[in-house]
Amino acid sequence: MKYLILTLFLLTSIFSYGCTQSETDEIKTFILVRHAEKFDDSRDPDLAEDGIARSYLLDYMLEKVNPDSIYTSPYIRTRETIRYVAERNQLEPVVYDPQDQEELVKRWLEADGEFTFVISGHSNSIPELANLLLNRTHFAEKFDESDYGNILIITVSDSDANILHLRY
Repeated sequence: MKYLILTLFLLTSIFSYGCTQSETDEIKTFILVRHAEKFDDSRDPDLAEDGIARSYLLDYMLEKVNPDSIYTSPYIRTRETIRYVAERNQLEPVVYDPQDQEELVKRWLEADGEFTFVISGHSNSIPELANLLLNRTHFAEKFDESDYGNILIITVSDSDANILHLRY
């Protein structure tokens, strides 16, 4: 029940935000998540059991969201975190370089049209990506290494950028 209420809140927030924008604004929505719990501290580990459960929960929470594209860093843990969202939406995740996020954001924001992206990244790259999308410093630090429960929903229009920071 808690997740249903959270999902309803999430969707209501996205749609009500869209209603406050100018009719000429194109709204781009970015759903940013850090990868779920990893199996160990090796360079490229699989998800732990808790991480697999969290990836199912992410898919459940985003059940009513139909992303246009899904992005992931090249690591197993990030790909596995968004796996079920990608499968449900029949999308092949696009692998991006978390070291070159400025160019990626520039390309996204300059693209014509409205779209929704889901992006899976890391404790350091997701806060940095959020700051780039918002065009301001919202996160002064990376996420704590033990914190896997952040969902950032960023809406960007020609006139504004907003963030909704949720926990799951």
